[in-house]
Amino acid sequence: MNTLKFSKVANDKLKNIKEWSPIENPRVYSFSLLSGFSCPKALDCQTYAIKDKATGKRTVLDGKHAEFRCFSAIQEAQYPSVYNQRKHNFDTLLEHKDSYMDMTELILNSLPKNADYIRVHVGGDFFNENYMQAWYLVAQLNPNIKFYAYTKAIKWMSELEHHRPANFSMIASYGSKEDAIIDELNLKSANVVFHPSETNLPIDKNEYYAINDKGSFSLLLHGTQKQGSEGSKALSRMNKEGINYSYSRK
Repeated sequence: MNTLKFSKVANDKLKNIKEWSPIENPRVYSFSLLSGFSCPKALDCQTYAIKDKATGKRTVLDGKHAEFRCFSAIQEAQYPSVYNQRKHNFDTLLEHKDSYMDMTELILNSLPKNADYIRVHVGGDFFNENYMQAWYLVAQLNPNIKFYAYTKAIKWMSELEHHRPANFSMIASYGSKEDAIIDELNLKSANVVFHPSETNLPIDKNEYYAINDKGSFSLLLHGTQKQGSEGSKALSRMNKEGINYSYSRK
């Protein structure tokens, strides 16, 4: 069986976990799939990196209902190694998509053995219910690791809540086809805002709210946006106002 590929400390936001973690030098890993292609419930941020078969070049394609571009899809378009790793993971899992036990075994055989925290999907999402259940079982079998994920697959999230172990923090992500379920069930959630003035919720810049049971929160828009779009204008505004929307420690 092929193994999956994890990344150690995907970005500065993950590095900043050490600002609050009780672990002195936390070992943080992430796991990703191809953005857009593995996100069946996405609307607002649905973006794809499309690879030209003849040239190998990748271009960005915005989803029909996209209001802003997914930062991870931009990464996939920019960096061949990122695209190839995520495609490998997605293709490998799809071979076992009908069996949550097979996917569980695959993930377990690939899991970093020394991890303290694992973010499930910097890029991508849960593409079916079996896959989400596989991750929950992986977490149950690794109680010393803290897992967390954002998802727009809200229906599966609610249906599998009784399978979710205490060491797996799941965050419902607004901008999906199933936002109504978030409100109906009052789920822990995150929404993307174009400026801090748009929210009364805390803004998570170091994964504190995502990983810990501290309620819902907001995220500032980040990543390269389409020129002339509302997202691009929002980034320009925050830049002019000196608002740090990136994942740096500054």
